[in-house]
Amino acid sequence: MSTSIILLCLVVLGALAYVAARSRATALAGGKSSVLHSRPGYYGAYAAIWAILPALIVLCVWLAASPGIIESTVRKSFPDDVKAKTTAEQDLSYSMVATVGRGLNLLTSEEVTAVGSDTKAVQAKLNEKGVPLAGEPQPYMLDAAKLLNAESASSRLIMSAIVLVLAVGGALYALRGVKPRFRARNRVERVMLWGLLLSSSIAILTTIGIVLSMLSEAIRFFASVPAADFFFGTVWDPRFAGAGSSSFGQFGLIPLLLGTLYIGAVAMLVAVPVGLFAAIYMAEYASPKIRSLAKPLLEVLAGIPTIVYGFFALVTVGPFLRDLSSQVSGLLTGDYTNFIQAQSVLTAGIVMGIMLIPYVSSLSDDIITAVPRALRDGSLGLGATRSETIKKVVLPAALPGIVGALLMTASRAIGETMIVVLAAGVAARIQINPFEPMTTVTVKIVNQLTGDLEFTSPQTLVAFALGITLFFITLCLNIYALYIVRKYREQYE
Repeated sequence: MSTSIILLCLVVLGALAYVAARSRATALAGGKSSVLHSRPGYYGAYAAIWAILPALIVLCVWLAASPGIIESTVRKSFPDDVKAKTTAEQDLSYSMVATVGRGLNLLTSEEVTAVGSDTKAVQAKLNEKGVPLAGEPQPYMLDAAKLLNAESASSRLIMSAIVLVLAVGGALYALRGVKPRFRARNRVERVMLWGLLLSSSIAILTTIGIVLSMLSEAIRFFASVPAADFFFGTVWDPRFAGAGSSSFGQFGLIPLLLGTLYIGAVAMLVAVPVGLFAAIYMAEYASPKIRSLAKPLLEVLAGIPTIVYGFFALVTVGPFLRDLSSQVSGLLTGDYTNFIQAQSVLTAGIVMGIMLIPYVSSLSDDIITAVPRALRDGSLGLGATRSETIKKVVLPAALPGIVGALLMTASRAIGETMIVVLAAGVAARIQINPFEPMTTVTVKIVNQLTGDLEFTSPQTLVAFALGITLFFITLCLNIYALYIVRKYREQYE
């Protein structure tokens, strides 16, 4: 029985339990709802929870644990010479066994009997069924594949029986407990409270899982490369070690970190003035009609995929700046040279700044409009102009929130990847010329995780060290932004 059918059965049993418990509660009340402690619907919900929740928990645990147990059983059936091989070779053998097992499931019993233990016939038959094999399977792989299928079928059969028995037993237990003074509402609300608590914990648990996964791999990297060489190194050259050499290359973080901060700073120089002025206009000067039109149009920029911005930088902005620099150089010196490259810090910063404009404008607009109207009226009543009111009253009152919004926008800029790949290149170097290419931490994370490298080499594990570093930087920015907002926020009544 497939998982989807089991879930459908649980839903049907839960619905039947709900109807039965609700009808039983109504019958016990004898038409007098005051006799019941809770409404009939709570009794039905209580029965449905008992019919679905325990069985669903067992189903999830079984689905999570059974593949590992079955794999362990199948691996134990391998010959001794296979068990003596390395872990990677055993994983490759098990992968072949799993592929053969999936292919055998597509064959009829007559076809399985016909091919028997002929490995070439099995390979040909699986190729006909659209399950290509990288090579001819070994005889032990056929036996292991049959064992895998048998264990999987037995596990699914036992799981289906246990889950359905639990569902029926839970429904009967709940129906037995339906009585007029039974506190069904309290039990249901307690379950809902735990459900809400679990939902609110998902974000926290996800963050902890991300940090632990990156940290564990980063520790493996620092076991091969000293932390001082990584955090204070000025050269990024993660080459492969040569034959007989113990050198892993150079993994200096400084060039990547400087490129990240440099491009982010240029992007903020573009996004902050435009976004802040747009927010001031929409909050203080625009009529309701213009605001209702301009604000959604401006926020459309936030919905454009970053790869589209990257294409825009590669095809339009980069060539435009390159040709413009050639014309300017020709007018000034007569030599039409391109002192601005198509892929440069300036190109990436401008396009990324355009992408960040809706973040700055939307957050700043919400903060400015939150300033009480009484402050504006008081300033205008004292004779100040509208512009003076904005500069002397509104912006100072909204400044803590605006600073926090800018810091959160900066953390968004630091984590950008696709725009930098297409607009700034992949050159990791230390330089201050904004017309030359640089790269960022996120770009190198993508580069190091692309290809056929194993997750045992420093060239791959360095991506996790870069990831945990970037996570720490953005986390500090977000925490500092929240600190500023909470410490300096004015409390208006």
